[in-house]
Amino acid sequence: MKKKSDHTFQSTEKNVTKDAQTENVLTDLSNAYASDLLPSKDSKDLTKCFLLQVANILLHYIKKTFDVKTKILDFHHPHQLLEGLDGFNLELSDHPESLEQLLVDCTDTLKYGVKTGHPRFFNQLSSGLDVVGLAGEWLTATANTNMFTYEIAPVFTVMETILLKKMYEIIGWGETEADGIFAPGGSISNLYGILVARYKQYPEIKRQGMTALPCIVLFVSEQGHYSVKKAAAILGIGTDNVIEVKCDESNGEVTIVFPWDLLSTVFGAFDPLHAIADICETHRLWMHVDAAWGGGLLLSRNYSSKLSGIERANSVTWNPHKLMGVPLQCSAILIREKGLLEACNQMRAGYLFQPDKLYNVDFDTGDKTIQCGRHVDVFKLWLMWKAKGTCGFEAQIDRYMELAKYFYKVLKKKDNFKLVFDAEPEFTNVCFWYFPPRLKHIPKGCERDQELQKIAPKIKAQMIEEGTAMISYQPCGDKVNFFRMVFSNPATRRADVDYLIDEIERLGKDL
Repeated sequence: MKKKSDHTFQSTEKNVTKDAQTENVLTDLSNAYASDLLPSKDSKDLTKCFLLQVANILLHYIKKTFDVKTKILDFHHPHQLLEGLDGFNLELSDHPESLEQLLVDCTDTLKYGVKTGHPRFFNQLSSGLDVVGLAGEWLTATANTNMFTYEIAPVFTVMETILLKKMYEIIGWGETEADGIFAPGGSISNLYGILVARYKQYPEIKRQGMTALPCIVLFVSEQGHYSVKKAAAILGIGTDNVIEVKCDESNGEVTIVFPWDLLSTVFGAFDPLHAIADICETHRLWMHVDAAWGGGLLLSRNYSSKLSGIERANSVTWNPHKLMGVPLQCSAILIREKGLLEACNQMRAGYLFQPDKLYNVDFDTGDKTIQCGRHVDVFKLWLMWKAKGTCGFEAQIDRYMELAKYFYKVLKKKDNFKLVFDAEPEFTNVCFWYFPPRLKHIPKGCERDQELQKIAPKIKAQMIEEGTAMISYQPCGDKVNFFRMVFSNPATRRADVDYLIDEIERLGKDL
């Protein structure tokens, strides 16, 4: 069966290439326009030719993405893109352009973008390019439907139910006690967490607004994500009422009351969830865990204990587009109380959510959300889970953790690198400084910090201009600019880690 399947695939691949070549010869796309494509009459061949050419562009880009010899980006400044580059004009025209020009535009768009799937792209928490996930995104775009009702998204709404059930189980919740929805990113998922928490305590807010409420206060780790403050501003709570709780210097652990738990985005430190849950239960506080970055660790039997206590949370944010490597965007808000999400957001729009439909309207999930239109973010995750299995995700995540340990041990041995924290990393984040030779002779203090502050930006600027690698940097509190290395890219190998260290030394030694 396997041999037969392989042969079929090879034959199909040859046919696709042959068809593309034939269609390209027979069709002059310079004189063809979008109006000539389906659903226009007798345009199947032209449509096929155009889409095959697009597929060829994408396949060529994917091949280059995984090649370490290619540049991560061909950097240009914003004003250069605005002015136009080598025939690549971003301005919009009143008249249609040919399909041939559209293909050129597709090629140039990828050419001047960033290859986030490149093995040496370490810049963001969401990185890498999963081919199965990519296929899922293509299918999603082809289906082009909305997630608000089973009526128009029957398969996708059931898939969402199955995925959410799986995530509840992994956290440690029962299916009958939990609820959730996929949302457009972790910041919106955190917004949902705060929104539902407020509704649970003060359901009258939905009708009467903020004037009916006392002053509401949120406690958040000082290393927590800025989206909590944004949510407070959006919901009328106010950023002055977000109280930042001091963290332990070594690892970000909260030392006093902290009902809003966040894994440190920068340092990758975990908060003591059981201790926080005890405080929340004693004082009847809502506990929200922002596991947008760290949630995927629950899939690892070796490391899931780091999130022990998450099962006691009232709500959880989990972004599969980060550690699990699902293409952007894919985020879920999970609530440990059935019906609360819908009660908070339900408006019963009569033109969408009729109660007398021919099917079980429990699958019309749109009234749980603050959106009406909702993109299908579940299929690519579902397809990847089918492709990898839970064990495949576990192996992927364990490898990231091992890479982080390897990177940490290499840096520990180097005189011109200094770790922000001496302890072994808790997660895949590794924060460090690079000291050029001239700075090693300057005593520790204000003068050295002023010079060190400039090093990471200068090294990164050269990296970007040369397109060799991408890594993030930032200051934090009294710590001047340092590099933040994160491992979430399945294409990264130890050789790429070694390359990054050598590249930093090459670019920084004379600074």
